Amino acid sequence: YVTSFGPVSDVEMEYTMDVFFRQTWTDERLKFGGPAEILSLNNLMVSKIWTPDTFFRNGKKSIAHNMTTPNKLFRIMQNGTILYTMRLTINADCPMRLVNFPMDGHACPLKFGSYAYPKSEIIYTWKKGPLYSVEVPEESSSLLQYDLIGQTVSSETIKSNTGEYVIMTVYFHLQRKMGYFMIQIYTPCIMTVILSQVSFWINKESVPARTVFGITTVLTMTTLSISARHSLPKVSYATAMDWFIAVCFAFVFSALIEFAAVNYFTNLQTQKAKRK
Repeated sequence: YVTSFGPVSDVEMEYTMDVFFRQTWTDERLKFGGPAEILSLNNLMVSKIWTPDTFFRNGKKSIAHNMTTPNKLFRIMQNGTILYTMRLTINADCPMRLVNFPMDGHACPLKFGSYAYPKSEIIYTWKKGPLYSVEVPEESSSLLQYDLIGQTVSSETIKSNTGEYVIMTVYFHLQRKMGYFMIQIYTPCIMTVILSQVSFWINKESVPARTVFGITTVLTMTTLSISARHSLPKVSYATAMDWFIAVCFAFVFSALIEFAAVNYFTNLQTQKAKRK
């Protein structure tokens, strides 16, 4: 059960979330009889009972909350079924392919499984099936640049030198919001290109005015391209925004080149006329 999802960092390619992590298993040794159907144990008793050694394979940092007491719930049913719940804050890797940025979407995984016990000793399954095992309420998302559009789950078996292990994976599907980039990048770039074309209407003899227009728009595009990259990791490939800015820069720079060419040929014709 996800109580809070976010933030997501594009630069670090990671995300953070707060969850109630629930595990259920059956231990035949803990069966009991009596009037009580459920036996609740405090945190001191939990350490004396076997629990799965679950860890998050792509987790960078995980925190178990301890205020005001350890946030754990441990219940034993009469048939030996155990419910173990704890509150965790998890910081995990989210590999991103930013070719379509800022019109991109990502599937951020959370992978977990047993650290020491192979498949022959412990097998993980989704208790409520793939559709209902992970709950993410709409109000739990605290994302500014993304929409959390859903989640899917899967399980797989991997082989290593110490045996085969079951890996459970939850994918959180994110779609980037375009609003910020439309306001901060796309609209200024379009307006700068339009402004650069205004210089064509200025008299070709007005050299200072056309020079100011050309240089100002080129510097503006340079500033916009630098600011657009601040919120991204230093990837080695071009994104969709890079191509858009490059095309805008080409229009702006071509306007400056056009003025230089017109000014050169105008002066050339003037000199020829004087010689005649």
